[in-house]
Amino acid sequence: MQAFIKAISYHLPQNQLTNADLSALFPEWGVEKIANKIGISTRHIAAEDEFASDMAIAAAQKLFAAHNINPTEIDFILYCTQSPDYFLPSTACIIQDKLSIPVKAGALDFNLGCSGYVYGLALAKGLIAAGIATNILLLTAETYSKFIHPKDKGNRTIFGDAAAATLISTEGFAAIGNFELGTDGKGAENLMVKQGAIRYPEKSADTVHDDYGNEQSLGSLYMNGPEIFAFTSKEIPALITDTLKKNGVRKDEIGQFILHQANRYMLEHLRKKMDIASENFYIYMAAIGNTVSSSVPVALDEAMKEKQVTPQTKWLLAGFGVGYSWAGTVITFI
Repeated sequence: MQAFIKAISYHLPQNQLTNADLSALFPEWGVEKIANKIGISTRHIAAEDEFASDMAIAAAQKLFAAHNINPTEIDFILYCTQSPDYFLPSTACIIQDKLSIPVKAGALDFNLGCSGYVYGLALAKGLIAAGIATNILLLTAETYSKFIHPKDKGNRTIFGDAAAATLISTEGFAAIGNFELGTDGKGAENLMVKQGAIRYPEKSADTVHDDYGNEQSLGSLYMNGPEIFAFTSKEIPALITDTLKKNGVRKDEIGQFILHQANRYMLEHLRKKMDIASENFYIYMAAIGNTVSSSVPVALDEAMKEKQVTPQTKWLLAGFGVGYSWAGTVITFI
């Protein structure tokens, strides 16, 4: 059976962190400098008592209400997050109960970052192809803000919190194509929260300053920006080429390229390197920031509101980042 995207909704927390707020905290980091280099003006930040699962549930409730979906129709939950409620149980089980999804539904968490949405589409397509499920609720939710050191101006500038809900089914508005996937664990330490789990359970209070003046600790989010940029510049053009080849389409047949919304500088670098016209390369991050696994579904949802879509229109989706991990596919509107 073929798999389709049937509906998408997303949720943003109420609290916002603007460039003016950041500039007040870090006077050397001017409002215009942030906007011009990063391409972000505002980020939505989860409240102290607001967690990724809360946002995922809110996104799912929006999906159900906006698209007239009954929770009893769902027979599998895939929940992508790197900020789960607990080590165990799987947060997807808690979400099943809170959304009143049938107890006969399967449910699992998977831990991936910026490639997570496209990986989730691959998992959902596999479940449908195998006859295991027919209506899969794919949830992505992340609260990276809770991992970031308060004096880390670099990461606070980039990341925002968000959740997205997608229904993948045996019918829908866009057919999910073939996948190109990749992993390189040699880059694991370049984007990491090193302490707090089983290998290093105790969080150190000691802080260090990087070459750019960001304050970090081993218990907070660490990102080696130059290494992440080098990885992206090397692997993602090949990912796009291989995804096109895997789906038997040419670059000029793709109406929109929707990549993980890392930051404007990186995306523009990739766009120029791959020789993609700006009108075919969708960017949506200015008002929300880099929302990790939710960046692709949020951008996809917004692009569908802005762009004309006709039958047989093809869009390419690609995610990449922490792991290292990357994934691409092509969707075809019907």
